[in-house]
Amino acid sequence: MKVAFGQTEEASSPDALKGALAEFISLFLFVFIGVGSVMSYQKIHPGLDMDAGGLLMVALAHGLALAVLVAMTANISGGHVNPAVSLGLALAGKITIIRLVLYWVAQLLGAIAGAWVLKAVTTGEDVARHAIGLGMSPWAATLMEVILTFTLMFVVFATAVDPKKGTVGVIAPLAIGFTVLAQIFVGAPFSGASMNPGRSFGPAVVGWDFKNHWVYWLGPFVGAALAALVYDGIFMSPAPPAGHQPVPSAEF
Repeated sequence: MKVAFGQTEEASSPDALKGALAEFISLFLFVFIGVGSVMSYQKIHPGLDMDAGGLLMVALAHGLALAVLVAMTANISGGHVNPAVSLGLALAGKITIIRLVLYWVAQLLGAIAGAWVLKAVTTGEDVARHAIGLGMSPWAATLMEVILTFTLMFVVFATAVDPKKGTVGVIAPLAIGFTVLAQIFVGAPFSGASMNPGRSFGPAVVGWDFKNHWVYWLGPFVGAALAALVYDGIFMSPAPPAGHQPVPSAEF
C-alpha cells in the first residue's frame, strides 16, 4: 500500500474543492436517479413486490446513470461517485488521505441532498432504502457486498487506473456502469446490491432507518480495500518513465 497523507493546504486548494463539488453533484444525481427508479416502480405497482421486470428497470437506471456520471466527472474529480471507490484509490496512493476525507464529506452530503430532494419532489413519498433479503443474515449480506464491491473496484483499477489500460480507458465509464448493472441482477434480492455506502446512507438519513445499515459500510469498504490490495500489489503495471520518448529514426 502507498497511502499518502498529503499537505493540509490541499483541503482548500481549488483543484480539491472542484473535485469535492463534482463528487457532491454526482452522488446527488446518482441517489436521485437510483432511488427514484425504485420509487417509480413502487408508484406504478403499489403494494407489490418487485418482479424481474422491475429489477431490470432498477439495474438499468443505476448502471446507465453511473456510466454517465463517471464520464461526466472523470476529468474533475476522477469520477469516483462512491466513498468505497475513493477508499480503494486512497489505499493505493492514487489520492491523498486529505482528499479522501474531503470527498467523503462531499459524497455523503450529496447523497443526503439527493434523497431529500427526491422526497420533496415526490410530495413526501417514502424514500426507498436498502435492506437485506428475507432469510439472509446480516453477515451473509455483508459477504455479498464484499464480493460485489471487490469486483467493482477491480474493474475501476483495470479500466481507469492501470497505466497500461490503453484504449480500454476510453470505455471505463461504461465498464464501471455495466458492472454495477450486472451485479444488481445478482445481489439485489439478497443484500440490496449497494456497493456504495453513499447510495445507502442518503436514503437512510432521510428515512431515519438504519436497520442493518452497517452492512452497507463494512461490506463495500472491505471489498474495495481487498481489490486495491490485490490489484495494486499484484497486477498494477509500472508507470512509464517520465519524459520517455521513442528514439526518432534517422532521416537519409
